[in-house]
Amino acid sequence: MVRRARNYKTKARHPTKGRNNKRMVNSGYSEGGASKSKSTLAAYNPIKSSPQADVDVNLATLRARSSDLYCNTPIGAAVLNTPRNAVIGAGLKVSPKIDYEALGLTQEEAKEWQRNTRREFALWADGVDCDLYRKHNFYDLQDIVYLNYLIDGDSWAAFKYRKPTAGNPYCLRLQLFEASRICNPESCSNLSILSYESVLMTNEANGNTIINGVEVDKDGAVVAYWIANRMPYDLVNSGKQLTWKRVEAFGRRTGMPNVLQVSHEERPEQYRGVPYMAPVIEVIKQVCRYANAELMAAVIKAYFAIFLTSNDSSTNDIRDALDAFSDAPTGMSYDEKRKILNGINLDMGSVNLLPDGVDVKAVDGSRTMSTFEPFTSTLFTQIGAACNVSADVILNRFQASYSASRAALMQAAATFKTRRTWFVRDFCQPVYEAWLAEAIAIGRIKAPGYGSDPKITKAWSRAEWFGPTMGLLDPVKEITAAAMKRKYGFSTGEREAAEISGTDYDDNIAQLASEAVTWQSHGMDVPQVDNTGGDKGGEKNG
Repeated sequence: MVRRARNYKTKARHPTKGRNNKRMVNSGYSEGGASKSKSTLAAYNPIKSSPQADVDVNLATLRARSSDLYCNTPIGAAVLNTPRNAVIGAGLKVSPKIDYEALGLTQEEAKEWQRNTRREFALWADGVDCDLYRKHNFYDLQDIVYLNYLIDGDSWAAFKYRKPTAGNPYCLRLQLFEASRICNPESCSNLSILSYESVLMTNEANGNTIINGVEVDKDGAVVAYWIANRMPYDLVNSGKQLTWKRVEAFGRRTGMPNVLQVSHEERPEQYRGVPYMAPVIEVIKQVCRYANAELMAAVIKAYFAIFLTSNDSSTNDIRDALDAFSDAPTGMSYDEKRKILNGINLDMGSVNLLPDGVDVKAVDGSRTMSTFEPFTSTLFTQIGAACNVSADVILNRFQASYSASRAALMQAAATFKTRRTWFVRDFCQPVYEAWLAEAIAIGRIKAPGYGSDPKITKAWSRAEWFGPTMGLLDPVKEITAAAMKRKYGFSTGEREAAEISGTDYDDNIAQLASEAVTWQSHGMDVPQVDNTGGDKGGEKNG
């Protein structure tokens, strides 16, 4: 018997010529992170949409939760206060650094100009007249702006000009306002939040697109902001009609900004910032719930709970048990009998005589917390990793070795330095340039050629900003390293003085010269640093 060969349909692993196969199997990530068949990923199908759908629609919720965590949870406050203190601290100080070679000045002329400019800027920045509300000086405003940037994702300030005061010859004022006030006109009410349809709208006057309060032209460039006259979700001022004003982003003649947005976007075509705690909101909230539950358990355990039981099993009513007291006088009321129990003393070493027929049962509230510390520490580590700051730094808890603690501080310092650079670009430097333009215009500072050529203007406007320094675990090692960096040209005395102690290098040298005269006038040698890092000198001259 001859068996006939049968044709079996086979499944091609890869597309075969002539067949209409549209899906490539086992290609690239298709069997990895993009797999649709693995049980671990089959139900994991997130969608990435536009920044407006992913960010702007959810901003109101993210801001509210971020603000609540900062106000009402210890770890939430720590996550924001740590970078706030490290980046801003008592405020960033300006150090003008003009390009004196491009301006045809000598080094001494440049130093004199810079010292005078620093004094003039302090005249404006040190008082409350720089604030439109006359509540804070410039350095306090920095702290407010940066904290709100962390909470809301972006922070806002507008340049205003008012008449000079007796103590401030400048007209420049800064007005800070909430990020929620930048929103699309007629898109918000007192209780509502943005919907997908209300994130984008068109300015009928010019055809521009308004994205969550930011107006952009056909190229996507920012041209204006729409600012509400009050918070859209303000229940206190809900009776005040909500109106919007369009403010151009840049001056038409000067090109300088009219409004400052302090933010750091992470995606193309993104115009609003995301709160700093957005990636860890859920974890922080759950950690705080867990900590509160353990705290409540510890409180309950601290109470010594007792139950009074009656030997008479015929009733469960405490009135009947009280009626059974053999020493209770006939006709005694329930409240009077109750006082017998209230008079029982539970102090240390106390002895009580209970009524007949009444026994005491204690409740054991024992509870182990052996897993609390390691579990929460792991979660704190995840929170710190997401914020790019070690958990030890966030919690101000350094229990590891010197090297590990220093590594944590160094890593955090790098993050804080980056964020300080962003903040200077968005807020401090634009404010300084706006002030400098006015100071030159009214003749208090001389800057020939300023405004005539962008290159010359830039040369006059250059400045550096210094703020709080990283903590010193071992001051001797840190200062020795700073001295070596200056010695070999990797840094300057001015920078190291600012970063280590927050002082001015020139002022330090002048003060040291004055102190040297004092030492010498008393017949003593001026202390000098030897090669080992110690001081020598101070004895009477032979």
